Amino acid sequence: MAIVEKVIDASPQQVFDVLADGWTYSDWVVGTAHVRDVDDAWPRVGSQLHHRAGPWPFSLQDASTVLLSEPPHRLVLRAGLWPAGEAIVTFTLDPVGDGATRVRIGEDFAAGPLRWIRTKLNDVVLHLRNRETLNRLSDIATRQTDKR
Repeated sequence: MAIVEKVIDASPQQVFDVLADGWTYSDWVVGTAHVRDVDDAWPRVGSQLHHRAGPWPFSLQDASTVLLSEPPHRLVLRAGLWPAGEAIVTFTLDPVGDGATRVRIGEDFAAGPLRWIRTKLNDVVLHLRNRETLNRLSDIATRQTDKR
């Protein structure tokens, strides 16, 4: 499993608020090109976020499903990208000091061809992708902090 972490200058609740706004996923999740729909219950267990991933005209339509939601500390998703497969993505948010949060993202391929072709190169690419994802998440969470 590839795990990346970053300390964000916002409270766990402020960071989780970004995770809980499914409509922002294409703004911060690297590779998500467009959010097509978000279940009203998002991010409750079983709810889905419907997205397109990858560059046009090769983008794929699929959905991510909430497997576990413990606001404001943990969110676990099954992210679909069929026919390539699916991944389990875990966000863990821990308070650090006064008003900051250590965010960890762990991602592992769970099904499909991506699971079968795991290599060091895939792990490096996933690590870089998730580092940029956390940088974008930080930008949004801290921007919301600045508005308060």
